[in-house]
Amino acid sequence: MTTVRRLDDAVFFAVNRFAESTPWLHGPVLGYAAYGMVLFAGLLLAALLISRTGPSTRLAATGWAAVATLGALGVNQVVGRVFAESRPYAAHPGILRLADATTDFSFPSDHAVMAGAVAAGLLLAHRRLGRLAVGAAGLMAFARVYIGAHYPWDVLAGLVLGAAVSVAGWLLLRRPLTALTSWLRRLPVLRTAFPPPGGETGGGGLHSGDAVAASLPARS
Repeated sequence: MTTVRRLDDAVFFAVNRFAESTPWLHGPVLGYAAYGMVLFAGLLLAALLISRTGPSTRLAATGWAAVATLGALGVNQVVGRVFAESRPYAAHPGILRLADATTDFSFPSDHAVMAGAVAAGLLLAHRRLGRLAVGAAGLMAFARVYIGAHYPWDVLAGLVLGAAVSVAGWLLLRRPLTALTSWLRRLPVLRTAFPPPGGETGGGGLHSGDAVAASLPARS
């Protein structure tokens, strides 16, 4: 057993003992662990509403946050099958288990992957919402360990994988996604819901690139 594995087990058992001593937390934590992704969906929707009339770069980044979440989940299915790690309650039958038993893989955590992807994606587009998502992602990671569904390294790997897909994908696809967004929002069917901004002005962040592009003289 490696040092990392021993440390992972030690943290897991510490959290499990904490769960045993806090029965009053079981309901709220289990509810969040099972249904907390609704909160992340709400944050994505709020970001979309905020950016619907803003610069195309910000709107594209918001849309990418949602797409990256699904993409990261797909990548995780491949990674999980490669490692094929058993759930903690399968390896340690005597632990407190609040989660329903499943036969799918434990490493990395699907919930943590999605939470990490949303948090990183929103940080790129909306810092305030991104900070909320980061806090919610950390809480989701803890909740998944608390209910006995995952080891700590399962959720940490999930957060890193989800965030990596969001950030790397945006860095690679930012320009075509922004161009596609600009084109789509000029279509009559979408123009009402996502009107193009009258003038690409802004003071920084993701939309500063749009402001610079708008200030350049048109080529003849």
